[in-house]
Amino acid sequence: MTLVLASGSRIRAQLLNNAGLAVDIDPADIDERAVEAPLLEAGFPPEDLAGVLAEAKSHDVSARRSDDLVIGADQILAFEGERRTKPDDMEAARRQLLAFSGKTHELHSAVAISRNGETLWRHVSTARLTMRDLTPQFIGHYLAAAGDAVLSSVGAYQLESLGVQLFDKIEGDYFTILGLPMLPLLAELRALEIIET
Repeated sequence: MTLVLASGSRIRAQLLNNAGLAVDIDPADIDERAVEAPLLEAGFPPEDLAGVLAEAKSHDVSARRSDDLVIGADQILAFEGERRTKPDDMEAARRQLLAFSGKTHELHSAVAISRNGETLWRHVSTARLTMRDLTPQFIGHYLAAAGDAVLSSVGAYQLESLGVQLFDKIEGDYFTILGLPMLPLLAELRALEIIET
């Protein structure tokens, strides 16, 4: 049996490798917007939406990877009752950071484990992040320094680099913020006897 990550996320793969886990990378091929559209219309809370997307990704890959153990993950950013997606361009990133300035948003990070198209386990962790008051000038300097990398993040920041300068307060697990709740995942892999206890 092989451990598979159903994601092309560099940081998720790095987190698993740093924890000593050898994983195959096999990104899921699903239309996330199509999966989430009826759920958003039905009023699903963001944390449930993250869980459904993580599970859909793990199912997609496990259906074609017989007997392998597949890890799917997803992260949803909720701000003032709305789900936010990755900014399309630097102007969208600038507007988003201006909106977040001095306020709190939540990151809901979900992880699911599937085998042969069936979910064995699913978990969602939430972190609350409060940005400091940001001036338009600071945001401009930050975006220029961080570059297009901010467009790969739902919040327009990477906490593990320059993005840490944006915050006053963070409540929650660092791994949750990076998009993969490692501690619950490792505990479940031990419970499944995939890794040593």
